[in-house]
Amino acid sequence: MARYRQTEEIIKLMNNSEIIRNTSIIAHVDHGKTTLSDSLLAAAGIISTQTAGQKLFLDSWDLEQKRQMTVFASNVSLVHTYKNQDYLINLIDTPGHIDFSGAVTRSLRAVDGALVVVDAVEGPMTQTETVLMQALRERVKPILFINKVDRLIKEIKLTPEEVQRKFAKIIVRVNTLIEKYAPAEHKKDWQVKVEDGRVAFGSALHKWGLNLPHMKAKGLSFKDIIDAYTGAPEEIGRKVDELSKKAPLPEPILDMFCEHLPNPLQAQPYRQSQIWPGDAESVVGKSMSKVDPNGPLLMCISTIEVDPHSGTVAIGRVFSGSVTKGKVVQLVNSHQKGAIQQVYMSMATDRVIVDRVPAGNIAAISGLPSIHVGETVAEDGVETQPFEGLKYVSDPVVTVAVEPEDVKDLPLFDKVMHKLTTEDPNLHFTMDKESGEFLLSGMGELHLEITAYRMQEAGLKVKLSKPIVIYRETISHDYKGPAIMGKSPNKHNKLWVTIEKLSEDVIQAIKEGKIAEMQTRDERTKVLRTLGWSADDAKNVVAIEENNLLVNRIKGRQYVEEIMDHIKSGFREAMHSSPLAKEPAYGLKVNLEDVTVHEDPVHRGPAQILPMTWRPIWCAFLLSDPKLLEPLLSFECKVPQEYVSPVIALVNKRRGKILDMPNEEDMIIVKAEMPVSESFGIADELRSSTQGRAFWATQFSRWAPVPEQMQADTIRQIRERRGLSPVPPKPEEFYESE
Repeated sequence: MARYRQTEEIIKLMNNSEIIRNTSIIAHVDHGKTTLSDSLLAAAGIISTQTAGQKLFLDSWDLEQKRQMTVFASNVSLVHTYKNQDYLINLIDTPGHIDFSGAVTRSLRAVDGALVVVDAVEGPMTQTETVLMQALRERVKPILFINKVDRLIKEIKLTPEEVQRKFAKIIVRVNTLIEKYAPAEHKKDWQVKVEDGRVAFGSALHKWGLNLPHMKAKGLSFKDIIDAYTGAPEEIGRKVDELSKKAPLPEPILDMFCEHLPNPLQAQPYRQSQIWPGDAESVVGKSMSKVDPNGPLLMCISTIEVDPHSGTVAIGRVFSGSVTKGKVVQLVNSHQKGAIQQVYMSMATDRVIVDRVPAGNIAAISGLPSIHVGETVAEDGVETQPFEGLKYVSDPVVTVAVEPEDVKDLPLFDKVMHKLTTEDPNLHFTMDKESGEFLLSGMGELHLEITAYRMQEAGLKVKLSKPIVIYRETISHDYKGPAIMGKSPNKHNKLWVTIEKLSEDVIQAIKEGKIAEMQTRDERTKVLRTLGWSADDAKNVVAIEENNLLVNRIKGRQYVEEIMDHIKSGFREAMHSSPLAKEPAYGLKVNLEDVTVHEDPVHRGPAQILPMTWRPIWCAFLLSDPKLLEPLLSFECKVPQEYVSPVIALVNKRRGKILDMPNEEDMIIVKAEMPVSESFGIADELRSSTQGRAFWATQFSRWAPVPEQMQADTIRQIRERRGLSPVPPKPEEFYESE
């Protein structure tokens, strides 16, 4: 425990919810989050002040250091004294690259406040909007730090008035996003304002920072800051050093955390209804709103680390009760029980063993090997609802085939893949039944590149294919004919189905979690009724698979309940692998119209019911003018006027479509959409064609039909890659006559 001088203090402060601040640092990639974190850790005595800004302590993995880029979210706890009161700040530094946005989503579940970092020159970028939207969706209150102010002075040579105008533009843009995404009751009071000290600015690299209250208290003006960067290089170095001593960066930032971010007692009551669907009047609900350390345990897991010594370590927010060594708990989602072997406090890569972590804090626990991200850990014997599922902003859209170079490494391959997919739920690992290939899907090229590096680091040599794009399959219109019949292989059972296309409103509601299997039937019915569904269909949704719904319209038939689980499995199988190219289905409503079931259970097992379900679904699908959908990326590029032409040419060459080109001072912002399949290698081409002057970002936008002239060819290529015949099956192949 002597490793960190504040450990003893932290353990004491954990018991007072009023002085706890759980916060995250969020931003676009390269806007300076981890450099800023260094200064905060130096102020807490965790690292030396001299190395702060260069050490990047929370980028603890060597590849993060080499690439100067955060890949993993990193937790640390520190103590700050504000107005003679000690505060405990549980801080999470998050990645900025869109490929690792899943880590941001997971981290935000554990915190109540977020410091949004924005580069003073680039301003709010695509990923700034994405992370701020994620924070507000989780009811996490934002404050703002405008970083790299030195660039405005040294590179762009702005006057004090121009610097202030630049700040005003950034603040207006951030507040517009808050107005857009904040919950209705906080659209106004969560706006960031200079006057009350909710906006700070400075240079994380040069370790100085100010907000308005600190400027007034220290008697500093914008002119003083510009003066510090004026003169000969040695003189500038000395003056900037003096500025960092007079206005040390950690002071305004840590003060803002204490003054403007909520403590768990304030935040949990208004966050509770958003992230936990349980009854607020139940014992668990009341304990959660009071942050009661003596109530029943309720903890949401936001991060998993598979440690060679400690085994599976789960990190998450304790919303009610306390975690203690030896406590027997239930894993609500997976219906399992286990005992907590050890309790820790996270300090970046280190874990400090503690006896107990009470409600309102972030804890790490080990001893529950089958636990996963998003799991709800609860007191054994207490009935409770699980937390809402985490809603990611992007889907895994890029896939590679992966296999060990040496067949002897298969056991290690299995072990490493289990570790990677447990720690990162945005990695999907499957085996293609037709080709026998192992397929690894991720959020983008970089995500998969980093994963390959981690495999290598674990001593596993693998062969990776070129990136493969994941497609989706849908129908152009509702199925128009009579219900399609499916027979079980033994001919003793029959099922009739129809399919329809879901409206975009319903698909969006599923994506946002407004329609979910974990809802009560009444809640789901209410949402679907407002979206125009009939009362019968709305109350009879029996399964949801990705963005597809199964509706039971069967009336007055025997044994339906006994086979319903098998029908759901058949539906899920059909949705995972559609007939055009064996890609997942998108936006389908499958209706069960009628059924006849054999009275003897022997004749209605899964081997009979599954084919009876997926065959008519595929037949109806093929009769409804099916289409292949491809993933599109939204592309945003800030570039000086003279380099706009090469950017437009690049977008057009890659089947992109320009959506808008607003001006921002001397920069043009090119906003476009382009297919993921055309985006590979874009970074190098952009760099060379703009001489490195472009600031750009991409993120998943939507699914759109593959152009008509490319449909057949794309389907053929996918089928051949999977080892299938080049032409999709005909509906007659799945049709059963009476």
